Amino acid sequence: MKRGVAYAALAGAVWGLAIVVPSLLPEFSPLLLSCARFSLYGAFSLLLAAPHARELLQRLTWGDTVLLVKLALTGNLIYFMLLASAIQWAGVASTALIVGLLPLTITLAGRGDADAVPLRRLRWPLLLVFAGICCINLDTLLTAHSDSVELGQRALGLLCAFGALLCWTWFATDNARYLKGSRFNSSQWSTLWGITTGLMSALVWLLADGFSLPGTRAEASEQRWMLFWGLSLSSAVLGSWFGNRMWNASTRRLPLTLSGQLIVFETLFALLYGFICLQHLPSLLQSSAALLLLAGVLWAVRRHLPQAHG
Repeated sequence: MKRGVAYAALAGAVWGLAIVVPSLLPEFSPLLLSCARFSLYGAFSLLLAAPHARELLQRLTWGDTVLLVKLALTGNLIYFMLLASAIQWAGVASTALIVGLLPLTITLAGRGDADAVPLRRLRWPLLLVFAGICCINLDTLLTAHSDSVELGQRALGLLCAFGALLCWTWFATDNARYLKGSRFNSSQWSTLWGITTGLMSALVWLLADGFSLPGTRAEASEQRWMLFWGLSLSSAVLGSWFGNRMWNASTRRLPLTLSGQLIVFETLFALLYGFICLQHLPSLLQSSAALLLLAGVLWAVRRHLPQAHG
């Protein structure tokens, strides 16, 4: 149990770093940020898988392949495009706090599983989380200028954040259920997932560039391009390969509704990194939202832990 919690904390720490990256590279589109990161993730995974490629392919079924494609889309490519859009349009703090709802959405998605907590025991934690979301939206509206374009852009950013939340809820639920009886260990599954994500990212990038879709080009200096590739590689190795491996190891050891609660580590680290990068303290509403959200999640954890141990 303790090892599973530690793995989840490590995953949250590196995922929190990846959340901040889009705010550091505002001139690069979510499409470029996503495709670069996950293409590199795929290349790194392919390099690691090369010595064991024959064994992995022999054990891989058609059902595994279909699931890997779904997980690659919802857990990586589409999720990060939505996340990057939300960060660039609504800000790191608002995005991190909305994605911070994952502990409760995963719990709700897994309520029919073994060791699930009855919803009536979660009504007060859910009310705290709802109050936190109200603070997020109020802060977003108050900090936006009166310009309707910017207000609309920030509202769209919030919608993207909620879209990312739904994507990762579906991913975490399906991935956790599969891993409970998987014939692949955490490292092997992370590697296969990485290769699939890389192939799909490269395909999307080529198609987008071939059709000259918006976001496939960026006007930036050589130094900014170097920073782009450096951060993309760091996100690929730390945020994707290492973070996903730690999360899969945690998921194997903990019940779904408990492992879902530990996504709160990502929110904590993302907020910490975001405010460090921006070099300012959170506003009163942001602090209130974070406290309400964390209180709701921790309360939900307390409501679940007795059943997790029983």
